[in-house]
Amino acid sequence: MKKAIVSMSLVLFMSLSMLAQKSAVFNPADGAIHGYDPVAYFNESKPVKGDKKYSLSWNAATWYFANQKNLDAFKASPEKFAPQYGGYCAYGLADGHKAPTDPEAWLIADGKLYLNYNKAVQKMWKQKQAEYIETANKKWPEIKDKE
Repeated sequence: MKKAIVSMSLVLFMSLSMLAQKSAVFNPADGAIHGYDPVAYFNESKPVKGDKKYSLSWNAATWYFANQKNLDAFKASPEKFAPQYGGYCAYGLADGHKAPTDPEAWLIADGKLYLNYNKAVQKMWKQKQAEYIETANKKWPEIKDKE
């Protein structure tokens, strides 16, 4: 049963990756990271929904923050807080394509925020995390401006 769920997740993952944006930042209608505050992952160690009154346009995407302090921190150093690979799935990037992400499937490694398609995909990604990050880092420059 578990294998069937993971298999179905992968099929959905691959299907949705075809709908991924050409943009270098995964920017759905509700904003980058689906409206979650990128700074909160670092400061609160959990996903926190941002507030529209604390928003910023950066890198062709709208980013939302839980408070003014987090907005100011991001403004001062966006590369420090923005998710790797423009917020696209780290596992997908290692596989050579863009895929959407779930703000609840996240991890900070070596001071960088990584997102995954969902928690099942994240579980697979964690098995070879260092290898996948290295591969995705090499592929990202080629993939970031493609669909």
